[in-house]
Amino acid sequence: MNTMRAIGIGLFVLLAGSTQVLTPTAAQPRADRPTSTAQTVAKINSWTVGLAGGLLEGAPIRFATEIARVVDEGDALHVLPVVTRGPTENVEALLYLRGIDAAIINADTIEQFRTLVPNIDQRVSYILNLFPSELHIFVRPEINSLADLNGKKVNFNTPGTTAAYSGPLIFDRLRLNVEKTFIPHPIALEQMRKGEGDIAAVVFVTSKPVDAFLRGLWDPGFKFLPVGIEEAGFYTFYLPSVLTSRDYPQLIPEGQDVQTIAVPTILAAYNWPKGSDRYNRLARMVDYLFSRLDRLRAPGFHPAWRNVNIIAQVPGLSRFTPAQEWIDRDRATRSQQAPGPAASGAPAGAPQR
Repeated sequence: MNTMRAIGIGLFVLLAGSTQVLTPTAAQPRADRPTSTAQTVAKINSWTVGLAGGLLEGAPIRFATEIARVVDEGDALHVLPVVTRGPTENVEALLYLRGIDAAIINADTIEQFRTLVPNIDQRVSYILNLFPSELHIFVRPEINSLADLNGKKVNFNTPGTTAAYSGPLIFDRLRLNVEKTFIPHPIALEQMRKGEGDIAAVVFVTSKPVDAFLRGLWDPGFKFLPVGIEEAGFYTFYLPSVLTSRDYPQLIPEGQDVQTIAVPTILAAYNWPKGSDRYNRLARMVDYLFSRLDRLRAPGFHPAWRNVNIIAQVPGLSRFTPAQEWIDRDRATRSQQAPGPAASGAPAGAPQR
């Protein structure tokens, strides 16, 4: 009995000691940690920004995640990327979803909301023009013009993709009455190549070059149709672009270009009242993002970051005020730091390289 009692006392002492050792460090009061639950909640939430990204497999959610990584500053700023259903969902999230302050959207989605939200230009602005997604209208040999597509079957990829959203908008503005299908592009392209399924064209809206057109073997006559920026007033929300022989050497003769348009993919912001808490959070995110943009151009991040121009504008939208103010300050600082004509040896008015 004495032996068993000694063992019992020993176990009690051991467990009591282990309880002290196993107590989570986070549960112990620290000088830099709020002591009450209310203070903890307030501190965690005080500098968070909700950023609507997009589909899990798409480029926008990757951009959102990379933005969050670069601007993270602990309790001073925490951006939360949110997976959504795509560009339309992101505009709705920006307008109506609690906790969402910014979103990655296609610029032309704003157009669809104008009738529903007449003051959308006052509620939404852009921070940064991220990258263009070029329109590719790829057709069979018997199709020689946009008009030839009337009444034909045209594939716009699967729902939720940029092609499935922007493609029909563009075709409607071109007044093309086509039979729209929404099947995966690899299946549609194979049917086109074999002449099956009556598919006359596929529409891609994505950054060039597209692997399917680089690696695929296409018979003579398969081609891209040109679309000009002046057609259907595309200059409102689109940018002029070209597909070149350098982009697609198998499909475009050397030295030739195919005119097309590009859909700007942008980082948009909700226009919270100036000086409000949410406005200040976004302003801080802009400051960190613009100041650290070079980090996003490093290896390991999306290659499109290398082509992002911080001053590039977006047709039809105004820039978020803190973003424009940052650009103006940066421009003024660079101007003050630039050597004068005498110091540089360059004549007045000559561009500085």
